[in-house]
Amino acid sequence: MKNEKVTSYIEKHQKWKEALTVLRKIMLQTAAEETIKWGAPVYVAHGKNIAGLAAFKNHFSIWFFQGVFLKDNNKKLVSEQKTTAKAMRQWRFTSVEEIEEKLVLKYMEEAIENGKKVKQREPQKKEVLLIPELLQNALKKDSQLKKCFEKLPPYKQREYMEHISEAKQEKTKVSRLEKCIPLLLKGKGLHDKYKNC
Repeated sequence: MKNEKVTSYIEKHQKWKEALTVLRKIMLQTAAEETIKWGAPVYVAHGKNIAGLAAFKNHFSIWFFQGVFLKDNNKKLVSEQKTTAKAMRQWRFTSVEEIEEKLVLKYMEEAIENGKKVKQREPQKKEVLLIPELLQNALKKDSQLKKCFEKLPPYKQREYMEHISEAKQEKTKVSRLEKCIPLLLKGKGLHDKYKNC
């Protein structure tokens, strides 16, 4: 059944409106239910997210949430390396002509079947990272720095720890630490300057 929020999503993306409408029509032929999650169309079956549609500046795509389990004999899927979701795979298109209805249906049917069999890759837990000795010493020497570091959320602390410990040479580690200290004292994360704060 059509979800009106999906209609609104498609209307908003005029550049890919025709293509998204075609993909939506294919999705609605399957047993998956249409909904909106994270602001985009998502197709759910057996209580699991199966696939999603997304529109970008230069392409549009189908996301398969557990795409790692799809056979992909036609080599259509790519792994989005930037994402932490290791199981997700994306099928990109740059024109409506690239959409092969039968093939999309085949991939969707397999994804739905996998969902029924409870094929799911669990998110990987990151191993506990020890505070590099250099950073540990700096925190011991400066109580204000220690206080600022401890106020940061764990993922921001981790960014600093990885940044320093990943350097190969000791002088690079020292240099990285020196550059980190002013940011830490301002209560900022290592990558905050790249984010729209």
